This record gives sequence, structure tokens and C-alpha cells, in this order.
Amino acid sequence: MAEENLCEHLTAITEVKIGDEYVCEECVKQNGTWLHLRTCQTCGVTLCCDSSPQKHMTKHRFRSGHPVMASAEPGERWLWCYEHEMMREY
Repeated sequence: MAEENLCEHLTAITEVKIGDEYVCEECVKQNGTWLHLRTCQTCGVTLCCDSSPQKHMTKHRFRSGHPVMASAEPGERWLWCYEHEMMREY
């Protein structure tokens, strides 16, 4: 997707944050499990994806209003804007 077609949230990301540890912070607290991880680009929290039982990243998005997350999966290099439902590879 051309840069000019991206939303302001995705074009504002100049440095992608990925969590230091490969864990969902909320699942660890709740002794839960996750499938894939995502890192919030506003606050840096790493949480589980919508394929995971608790869907912590989406819950975080709606509680916090933070619009963009990045895949924290090894080998994946993409961002997602919840507000505009747009993806950007980096």
C-alpha cells in the first residue's frame, strides 16, 4: 500500500516497538495461554491477539484508545490501525 493511502496513525509510526519478552503480560498474570502476540505502539505493552482465548490486545485498544499495534511474532513485520482498519508492512 502506498504511503499516501495510509492513515495518519500508521504514517506517524517511525520506530516500531516490540516487547522484550515473548509473553502476553495479562495472560501471565491470569495463568492463561496465548497464540500470537501484539505490541501496542503507544505504550509498548505486549498482549495476545484475537485468535487467543482472552483477546487482550483488542481489550487494551478499547480501554485505552491506543490506535496501532504491531505483530510481535518472529518474522512478521506489520502494523495494524484499529481505528481505520488498515495494515502497513515495515
